[in-house]
Amino acid sequence: MDATRIEEVIGEFVQLKKRGANHVGCCPFHNEKTPSFSVSPSKGFFKCFGCGESGNAVGFLMKHEHYTYPEALRWLANKYHIEIQEEKLTEEQIERNNERDALFHLSEFAQKYFASLLFDNEMGAAIGLSYFHNRGLSDKVIRDFGLGYCLDEWQNFTLHARANGYSDNVLRKTGLTIFHDDGKCFDRFRGRVMFPIYSISGRVLGFSGRVLSKEKQQAKYVNSPDSDIYNKSHILYGLFQAKNAISRLDKVYLVEGNIDVISMYQSGVENTVASCGTSLTIEQVRLMRRYTRNVTVLYDGDNAGIKAAFRAVNMLFEEGMHVRVVLFPDGDDPDSYAQKYGSSQLQQYLHDNETNFILFKTRILLNDIKNDPIRKAEVLTDIVRTIALVPDLLERTEYVAQCASLLRVPEQTLQAELAKELNRRLRATREHTPDPNDKDLADPSQPPADQPSDATATTDAAAPATHAPVAPAVQFNPALHQERHIISLLLNYGNRTYPWPMKDADGNEVRLDYTVMQIIVGDILHDQISFDDPICQAIFNEYSTRVVDGATFVDPQLFVDHPDPQVRDFAVTVMMTDYHISDNWAKKQIHVPLPEERIQADVRESILSLQLKKLDKKIDDLDRQFPYAQTDDDRLMLMAQKKQLFLRRQEIGTQLQRIYI
Repeated sequence: MDATRIEEVIGEFVQLKKRGANHVGCCPFHNEKTPSFSVSPSKGFFKCFGCGESGNAVGFLMKHEHYTYPEALRWLANKYHIEIQEEKLTEEQIERNNERDALFHLSEFAQKYFASLLFDNEMGAAIGLSYFHNRGLSDKVIRDFGLGYCLDEWQNFTLHARANGYSDNVLRKTGLTIFHDDGKCFDRFRGRVMFPIYSISGRVLGFSGRVLSKEKQQAKYVNSPDSDIYNKSHILYGLFQAKNAISRLDKVYLVEGNIDVISMYQSGVENTVASCGTSLTIEQVRLMRRYTRNVTVLYDGDNAGIKAAFRAVNMLFEEGMHVRVVLFPDGDDPDSYAQKYGSSQLQQYLHDNETNFILFKTRILLNDIKNDPIRKAEVLTDIVRTIALVPDLLERTEYVAQCASLLRVPEQTLQAELAKELNRRLRATREHTPDPNDKDLADPSQPPADQPSDATATTDAAAPATHAPVAPAVQFNPALHQERHIISLLLNYGNRTYPWPMKDADGNEVRLDYTVMQIIVGDILHDQISFDDPICQAIFNEYSTRVVDGATFVDPQLFVDHPDPQVRDFAVTVMMTDYHISDNWAKKQIHVPLPEERIQADVRESILSLQLKKLDKKIDDLDRQFPYAQTDDDRLMLMAQKKQLFLRRQEIGTQLQRIYI
């Protein structure tokens, strides 16, 4: 990391031009013509002021090239000719790695064998290949997805694998062969067409097999069991084939089945994935989020099936995804619709029938109300909880207006319920505990999937977050600007030391050397000020903990690499400044002061201004209590408290050279 020059790294992917202390270019993460992507060599991170993406060199490689954290480090090491000192593995670790390699090799061997049976075996072609052709799949797309067939014989594959040197232990652990206690064994997927499941990098992890016979006692689909290389809750079917299209189009379609994915791909909608035989999991959502935040869910079920999927969609909102939905007509699914009408009409249907999910959910639930006021209240609560998951304030406001119209309730009623829900979530987040009343929230103690393996998804953080994400501020507050400015001073100038005027034991003024962060933390803690913005409070807590422990230096990179993406984005945004003075002022012999030339005055004024904002809020709170005071003593007590606050406000105003009447 010390050797890395971020402008060189990003310069390999983005054309950058020097502008002042920074470099600028067009953002690689969204389409733009006017450069809003800024790289700071001195601070070692980038920030796009258009789409909001930010981070350091490792984060850029993980986002742009879809590397895992270790892969990004190895890329940097290779660029700067640095030898990575790998940890010496124990014999147990070496054996485990060898076993994992054997599982990968057998899975890839099996995929090639099953695929060859489709085209080179008479029975495979007559049964397996005919099935795929009857589903409208071309030979090209069959090969693109590596589809195959397992012969309807008890041990055909097992004997073939043994003959090629694969042990029974590896066959058992991949799940390709099922062994009984009496020593007998048989092929798990016999008589099924085979859908190989790939990792992001294209390695075969497992299989999904569809039965072709009509025997009712057989499961329609059988999947590989979880193993050291395959965990179905961490994998999205079709992602390997779809990832480039998802990144290019900044959108992913989520469907229910493997055939739906392949039919969409063949119809030109290549950015399509499906969960691997499971309900949607948080790991799968985070895997999608590595490539895009825009997801369209395609439904082909009845209302009951759709409602059962609502919880999974709430999970998408929880992870900051923008969710839309398409409902197919007359029980069609993407595959059958494409078969009936062709690829061009399928694409047109998707374009014309995409609906915002929250409005779609509201309309579905409205059908169950039937003039029942109790049911209507339950639906209103359900909708409000979903709206509360939306991170953007303007989007939430628009949803409230539209849903209030659909539900035929006053907009103010829905807004009031939303405020309660947001505050409840904020309290739960601050306490770092799950809310027992919220059935839609995923378990906050569940860490993100961040295993640097082909078989698993990774998050965009360097390490799993060990705490709940910081919730955004939920309503307008006049103190927020001042809070954020103080945190900006901590991040940009917190480690600088200045002589500060103090009073000694005799009341005489002396000047003592302290860092900016020692002064800010000391004053904030002394005045018992809390931040209304939870992101500011989270950053301040990190600083205060270290200052109280005696630290005189806090590396701002701590927040640039923070596990919480909101903290990371906030830190990069306030630290990414390109403030420089035009040479024209010097030519005219006019001195324009830089911000760092008045840091001490800025710190003093900012703390006092924040105190004023907090005092104003307390005074407003007292004013709201007056109508509810029941006795003269209560009113006199409120007036006395208000007078004390006014005196303190005038005292601070005098220090700031402001006059309060």
